[in-house]
Amino acid sequence: MKIFKALDSGCHRSLKAWKGVLVFWFISLCLVSMVALPMKGVMKTGLGQSAITEKLMNGLNTEVISDLGILSKGLFRYFFTGLMISFLLWLLINAFITGGLFNSLKSNEEKFNTGEFFRASARNFLPFLGITLIIGTILFLLALILIAVPMQGVISTENPDESVPWLILIISISFYILVSQIFVLVADYARAWQVKNEKPDLFRALRFGFSRTFSRFLSSFPMMLIIWLIQTLFVLLVFKIIGIWKPTSGIGVFGLFLLSQVLFYIRFLLKAWRYGSVTSLKELNDPLPVSEATVKI
Repeated sequence: MKIFKALDSGCHRSLKAWKGVLVFWFISLCLVSMVALPMKGVMKTGLGQSAITEKLMNGLNTEVISDLGILSKGLFRYFFTGLMISFLLWLLINAFITGGLFNSLKSNEEKFNTGEFFRASARNFLPFLGITLIIGTILFLLALILIAVPMQGVISTENPDESVPWLILIISISFYILVSQIFVLVADYARAWQVKNEKPDLFRALRFGFSRTFSRFLSSFPMMLIIWLIQTLFVLLVFKIIGIWKPTSGIGVFGLFLLSQVLFYIRFLLKAWRYGSVTSLKELNDPLPVSEATVKI
């Protein structure tokens, strides 16, 4: 069956490109540190060893929020600004690195080449950025239509049954997840097509993405749902593990940090597995060249 063959091939391809995944992980760590480390310094400078620090050690205290006063406003402004800058940087870097990663996953035979990885990243940057922006905008609008609008209608309507809003929210989110996977698949097919073509062509790539998604829907969509389910279960497992571990010493905190980074690296590997599986399925469904078809006959 093509689905499982593509999933198996995608797994091998992602493991082969582990260095590219490592670049992905390292950059994400740097971006998070850009916000987290300066904020930690600001809080330490503002709070010091005051009574507020003692309150925080005993858990979240509402008095702490009010005691922070102007400092809390400054922290929020700093956090929001840092978050927006990090998001914009991540958008650009993600498009750049994904171009190299898809190029490394286009063959199950070739070994990973660092130089070719970064050359492909530069070559595919603009079309990959365009694909990300267009599909990201579609997903954002879908979230507004399928989740925000129904919930706003429920909130504005007086209904004695409190279970109704939760039921509508669950149905809306479930439907959004299903529909969103279609457009994620379109984006992945478009990227897989682009790395096979030397000349950047955003709109031809997107046209191929939509065409291949719906022409091979019965094989492509179930594969995406399998990958999404495995990725979701893994994320839940990560939160479960990190939530259970409560370090009481410096070594424990460092151990938790190392474990969390290993788990996040695996999360990026799973993402590369999705890329590799879609690329493999594209190749399985691509028509054979005349010479190869003649040999098989």
